Amino acid sequence: MIDPNVNFSAAMLETVSALVSPPLPAVWPRFEQPLGLGVLASGNGSNLEAIAQAIQRGDLHAQIQVVVYNNPGAGVVERSARLGLPAVLLNHRQYASREALDHDIVQTLHAHGTDWVIMAGWMRCVTAVLIDGFAGRVLNIHPSLLPSFPGLRAVEQALAAGVKVAGCTVHQVELAVDSGPIVMQAVVPVDQADSAADLQARIQGQEHRIYAAAIALAASRDRAANRRG
Repeated sequence: MIDPNVNFSAAMLETVSALVSPPLPAVWPRFEQPLGLGVLASGNGSNLEAIAQAIQRGDLHAQIQVVVYNNPGAGVVERSARLGLPAVLLNHRQYASREALDHDIVQTLHAHGTDWVIMAGWMRCVTAVLIDGFAGRVLNIHPSLLPSFPGLRAVEQALAAGVKVAGCTVHQVELAVDSGPIVMQAVVPVDQADSAADLQARIQGQEHRIYAAAIALAASRDRAANRRG
């Protein structure tokens, strides 16, 4: 875990701009069968595309089985179509409860052969229905160095706190918002002149850099623990 409140020197800030913990893999793991990913997205889906590109390069041994989105006008719809990925709309406004939505999400993911649930800008709190449906195999990415600055407007929180470094975290999902075991983090130095948009853009660049690697790491650990290939 990386502490954003450490008082980094200028020389150290030059170094931490490339810091990822744990390091990115020199050799990506291979599995007996590719991971079956179900991606949940509410927005433009830039992390979806970064993951798809890692698969296309042959780095991440996986297939994106389905994209589930909850906003009818989300940009991820066009991105999914361009990438040749099936996309399913489950509009949260049409559900009486979060549990009812998550039930249909689980049913959709299982119907498409999903092993891992990848939240990529999914702007809905999830319930035990989803978490228990894929126990230990639901991942999220958050634009802060958790456990610092969970919840909404994490970048604004970091700037208001005056930290020297921000970043992003891939973690396993638990019921508490932005909690759960940390899989991977990347550091982004904060410039004194940064606006929230400036810092957000640099953090997003690191999200694209680490999410696929974090998926591979989490799956490798899971399969080793459960003696799966």
